[in-house]
Amino acid sequence: MTVDSTAPESIAAQVAEFNDGFTAQIGPELSAVFDAEQTALREAGVPGDAVAAGDVLDTSVALQSPAGETVVLADALRGAGTVVVFYRGAWCPYCNLTLKTYQRDLLPILRERGLGLVAISPQNPEASELAVTNGELGFTVLSDPGNALSRSLGIVTEPTADARRAHTALGFDVADSNADATGDIPFPTVLVVDGDGRVVFADVHVDYTTRTEVDEIVAATEELAEKAA
Repeated sequence: MTVDSTAPESIAAQVAEFNDGFTAQIGPELSAVFDAEQTALREAGVPGDAVAAGDVLDTSVALQSPAGETVVLADALRGAGTVVVFYRGAWCPYCNLTLKTYQRDLLPILRERGLGLVAISPQNPEASELAVTNGELGFTVLSDPGNALSRSLGIVTEPTADARRAHTALGFDVADSNADATGDIPFPTVLVVDGDGRVVFADVHVDYTTRTEVDEIVAATEELAEKAA
């Protein structure tokens, strides 16, 4: 079988490669803390009230641009449809890896289909700007102060106490970049919504080291792309 060397590398493959180096860098003690956190998240599973296909987003929710301007969600959505990505923050290497992958491999396809791409986190505008700069992102990145939108979708969580102590040992704290100065963060989530804000695809990842792959999102936008054509 011939391997296509030009095929985009999956997020899972990139994460596996990153984890090898990250584990070696931070050592077994901190690695064990994060492993325990991820295990607990997987065991708890996706909350029963988490957003699902068929739900309708509250498009009146006020978000913030990296410049600190108020942006109503309705104004951030494309008429034909939009992929909405909830991420934890610029401090999260898995988020940065994912957003860069979406920039490189997903955004061109969405643009061809007349669809939008928006990434949302609970960070303050300055931290959102950092995410844009670090990833050289060409799509809309917004802040959700206090996780107002994420909370309405049932996808808010927070790092364990042990994980936050591990974060401190690594030199940062989630609350420092969050707009409300708490540790609350969304589960990494991808939604595909139509022009009316109706969710046609929802993928919530409680284990933050896993993410929605580009091909899954592309497949989920097929119907919207056909309507936009």
